[in-house]
Amino acid sequence: MKGLDLKNDADLTISRLAPLIRRRKLSPVELTRYILSRIEQLQPDVNAYITVTSGLALRQARRAEKEISAGDYRGPLHGIPISAKDLFYTRGIRTTAGSRILRHFTPGEDAPSVKRLFEAGAVLLGKTNLHEFAYGVTNVNLHYGAVRNPWDHQRMSGGSSGGSAAGVSAAMALASLGTDTGGSIRIPAAACGCVGLKPTHGRVSLSGVIPLAPSLDHVGPLSRCVEDAALLLSVIAEKAGDDRAFVYSARRLRQDVRGLRVGIPRQYFFDRVQREVREQVLAAVAQLAGLGCGLTEVNLEMMDETDDLAGVITVAEALPYHWRWLNSRFKEYDPAISGRMMASRDMPAVQYLQAQNRRRIYSDAFERAMRPVDVLVAPTLPVMAPRLEDTEVSWGRSREDVRMALLRLTRPGNLTGLPSMSIPCGFSREHLPMGLQLIGKRWDEATLLRVAFAYEQATSWHKLFPADRAE
Repeated sequence: MKGLDLKNDADLTISRLAPLIRRRKLSPVELTRYILSRIEQLQPDVNAYITVTSGLALRQARRAEKEISAGDYRGPLHGIPISAKDLFYTRGIRTTAGSRILRHFTPGEDAPSVKRLFEAGAVLLGKTNLHEFAYGVTNVNLHYGAVRNPWDHQRMSGGSSGGSAAGVSAAMALASLGTDTGGSIRIPAAACGCVGLKPTHGRVSLSGVIPLAPSLDHVGPLSRCVEDAALLLSVIAEKAGDDRAFVYSARRLRQDVRGLRVGIPRQYFFDRVQREVREQVLAAVAQLAGLGCGLTEVNLEMMDETDDLAGVITVAEALPYHWRWLNSRFKEYDPAISGRMMASRDMPAVQYLQAQNRRRIYSDAFERAMRPVDVLVAPTLPVMAPRLEDTEVSWGRSREDVRMALLRLTRPGNLTGLPSMSIPCGFSREHLPMGLQLIGKRWDEATLLRVAFAYEQATSWHKLFPADRAE
């Protein structure tokens, strides 16, 4: 492939390759073939995909190459090979939701977010593996096999967008569409060492996406660098009024962050966190201070209600979609998932309504606390990626259920609907990646991405991918 050193994984980013494609120094067909060869090579170990659409990808790549050669360049995603979590409707391509129940379901239309990517000229490599019906965070899937972390195949990828994150980290796609209900974009991004962005609730359409809990669900990108996340968001975002429109701007992304205010939570986010994670996140905070950001402690209220509120709302909103199958196809579910829903099937409506009322109070308090700052910083995960067989994780002498631990620090972003993202911020002694979580103000993804980009460019973590690690 002309003009590209394929041995350097750090070069495999949209922002690096798109200018080469535009200038016709890089062929979309050759790039797609290269990524498809990586999928063929790595899929047996990583298991990132449920369905690989090689024929479609090559047809789309050839079409993109012809269009670009004819002077019809659509933008930086034109000819770029990406993937989509297997929750997104894709016309003529099965959409399983990682389930046995939908293993033969083939939609007749594309989800709006997928359609926008196609209109931008993106190439679809396939549909990625996930926790069944997105209702879990380990990505140990009873029907399609576990997604394995590219950094250590004995470790979890995190979920539920684990196939998307593992595939992006292993360069089995240059970016992917994911969903996030309790952390399902940010959790696997942190575990696999890539970038995961959960936009403001309502920024990206949920239409054509198999739901988990609609008032908590978000659609967003997973990518290999911050700029790529910004590029994808600019394509998939709803084109609302000026106050809610998101338009990618390279100039604004690269703007100096000197004078921006970074909040450090006093409560919750640094509780029950492994020492290595705490140290690395605090080192990232110091790095932001060195870039000229002001640091402010932030007092958060009601954080002890996070897990209960998220748990009640999630299961109450999941039950209507699954009700008919729970009564007719119960045995086709993973017992852990059906059991969680059946345990709550008699939940009184008043319990859900009370939880939503408390959520509004919780969200208002969270946003009030953030008024003095531009972004909040915290760990994405309190622990490193657990082993596939782990049911508990530990910090010091304490232990916690794996699912609850992995969800604990990301759920506030879903309850509030505020934009948040995870970016790589270091590695453990076992060469496992860690994530820095940034939480922004409503509809202000621009500032969130600006801070993330400044930190990314001041460090080298974004240049490290599994193939680069020392053996």
